[in-house]
Amino acid sequence: MAEINSYQMAIDLLCCHLGISEDEAKQQLGIASDNQLQQRVAETQSALMGLSNE
Repeated sequence: MAEINSYQMAIDLLCCHLGISEDEAKQQLGIASDNQLQQRVAETQSALMGLSNE
């Protein structure tokens, strides 16, 4: 969590200038939390399962 504090200015700039959420900015910087990454993996797996069923 300490590394997120050191990137806060970059996060704020991305949010402001690109109009993205804080979570999206963290992902762009490669500092997304493990929970967020696990959620993305689960969503991707679900999407792929849906494609194989069609």
